[in-house]
Amino acid sequence: MKLYYSPGACSLSAHIALHESGLAFQAIPAPTKTHQLPDGTDYYTINPLGYVPLLELDDGTRLREGPVIVQYVADQVPLKNLAPANGTLSRYRLQEWLSFIGTELHKGFTPLFNASMPDAGKEISRARLASRYKWLNAELEGKDFLMNDHFTVADGYLFTVTNWAKTVGVDLSPYPNVLAFQTRIGARPAVQDALRAEGLV
Repeated sequence: MKLYYSPGACSLSAHIALHESGLAFQAIPAPTKTHQLPDGTDYYTINPLGYVPLLELDDGTRLREGPVIVQYVADQVPLKNLAPANGTLSRYRLQEWLSFIGTELHKGFTPLFNASMPDAGKEISRARLASRYKWLNAELEGKDFLMNDHFTVADGYLFTVTNWAKTVGVDLSPYPNVLAFQTRIGARPAVQDALRAEGLV
């Protein structure tokens, strides 16, 4: 398999999932600013939408969208418990978390990376993120992971997105459970491997 990623972008979630899975894969940088691969290939010829992550399977099939990719990875190694079994209520809970992270947090950060976004607009985004992190902080009370007792691909996605907070001025200090979660997930060997691979540590 090949994972196309941009260092520190949301593709870090898929990178973490692959390291947690133990599956063999090749990581190929596809920087979102240049869209040029190390061999000079225009990334738009791989993904016409231009964004990451993209996972290319051994047969050439390509999967886009981070929450889909991490579930695919998890389903290849069911004994790793990176995602509950399909069709179970727990699987729908995982998808609930992936949807929340994607729509309420991930997309909430997007305006903060936009240089043309007025400061007033950015403050609205920060206020909305604060309300979501306040709720999330309560949800994490007494829990090591989003799905209670073990790591899933949703934890990797939450870690990835929340890692952007300091860069764009989102204050997480009021949310001790979120900060503890970040420290806990960030210390996992597979997460450290993914961060090192992307030059982030």
